[in-house]
Amino acid sequence: MRKPLAVFFLAALVASCAQEAPRRDLAPSAPAVVPVPDQFGLVPARFSDLPGWQDDAAAAVLPALNRTCDRLLNLPLDKSVGYDGMGGTVADWYTPCSVARRLAVNDNDGARLFFEGWFSPFLAVNNGSAEGVFTGYFEPELKGSRTRSAVYAIPLLGRPRDLVMRKGADGGSDVGRMVQGKFVPYPTRAEIEAGAIAQQANAVVWVADAVDAHILHIQGSGRIRFEDGSVMQVGVAATNGRPFVGISRLLRDRGLLADVSMPSVRAWLRAHPREAKALMAENPRYVFYHEVRGDGPLGSEGVALTPGRSLAVDPRYVALGLPLFLDTVDPTGQPLQRLVMAQDTGGAIKGPVRGDFFWGAGEEAFDKAGRMKSAGRYWLMLPQRRSPRIANAN
Repeated sequence: MRKPLAVFFLAALVASCAQEAPRRDLAPSAPAVVPVPDQFGLVPARFSDLPGWQDDAAAAVLPALNRTCDRLLNLPLDKSVGYDGMGGTVADWYTPCSVARRLAVNDNDGARLFFEGWFSPFLAVNNGSAEGVFTGYFEPELKGSRTRSAVYAIPLLGRPRDLVMRKGADGGSDVGRMVQGKFVPYPTRAEIEAGAIAQQANAVVWVADAVDAHILHIQGSGRIRFEDGSVMQVGVAATNGRPFVGISRLLRDRGLLADVSMPSVRAWLRAHPREAKALMAENPRYVFYHEVRGDGPLGSEGVALTPGRSLAVDPRYVALGLPLFLDTVDPTGQPLQRLVMAQDTGGAIKGPVRGDFFWGAGEEAFDKAGRMKSAGRYWLMLPQRRSPRIANAN
């Protein structure tokens, strides 16, 4: 009998703090709430456990899967797939990827049989709980120009020449620049917009609306539509390394807006231009761009995202490139149960059971993405034939 597969990670260490003894004339304070560290686990499941498995148009995920396969099969065969080889090695994907290419794009029954024959589902849990939070994102489309004008005066800056990335103490990357021989943090959004790097970064393109530009910074990749009808795709080249501060949270905490969905936030910002400028400057994170040629938008996996079939995940727990079966609801409350591919990440996507669903481009996608915040769960699809040394499978 196979032993249950469980992979555990600690997301943080909990520090204990000594408390001063309470004064006699004051009531004792309530004990501090200590957050429980994330603990990721995988529970073996069957395809019959997946709600809506037989109803999904499963073949619709094949273009996204094939893009991942194109990436994987260009890597060394012994390379691990994901953290600690959760998905085995590239060699374990060679035959499934070859079979997937031969499936018809409208053969939903064939696609289901393919996954049932080559993959095993595992329910993702955090401290034993399978429930997590799922939001949505989209690809913004902005009006723009390749040259600055009175109408198009907001720059999307390229990667600065003085930006330096180095390995941080936590294993991630620190972003900064060298000043008099010392590594210092890179300027904040407010400092950049005030001209702090005017000599270090060139505009990739110019856009008309500061609010839309800020939303693009939140979403990541996007499209710029020129007056002649042509379109430029832009992707993230780098960031200034500063933490992200959400405008919706600021509006809610200050009692300025009760409905903090993205459509409502955008409307508020446009209706209050003076306050909007100061509020957006409170988000210190700044994104730098480059033009993307070919298919797009590109996710963190390095492949083009597929609307309705790509999901952003936390790569500390879920390997990029893995198929997942998602069980949640859309913003209207309708079931959203389908195969998706883990092909992207996001600054706010943190935790073992956490996902950001890619809705695509345009106003309809913006509306759905901006209003989505749903409870849900997912199952990871791991190759049945995984290298035991890598995947710790018996």
